[in-house]
Amino acid sequence: MLKLRIYEVVRAVPSGMVSTYGDVAMIVGGGCDARIVGYALNAIPKTADDPVPWQRIINAQGGISTKGLLQRKLLEDEGIVFEADGRLSLPLFRWSGPTPEWAADHGFTVLPSVQADAGEQLGLF
Repeated sequence: MLKLRIYEVVRAVPSGMVSTYGDVAMIVGGGCDARIVGYALNAIPKTADDPVPWQRIINAQGGISTKGLLQRKLLEDEGIVFEADGRLSLPLFRWSGPTPEWAADHGFTVLPSVQADAGEQLGLF
């Protein structure tokens, strides 16, 4: 079931790190997209025996997508610092994804490398 695979990936995100909805979708694969990840996290049973750290999944702009302050508080309790604009620094706190070994053992995909200077254009000469 796709939802359970999403939860497995979210559980792998270490405390003090975040991942994006899109990154989780890419790791899960099989037609999963960011919206499906969001729906799955919204459907987490409130009495789950094995908690899913949903707060560690944020949007691609480094912002939280939930209403209220709970997600931000939970992330701050893990040592994540927010900027004045309410976003966090993805280069600082973004999880690079599972190791190739873990991904292979669990049937997931590794993320392509995310470079800190990805916003800069490369010169031709």
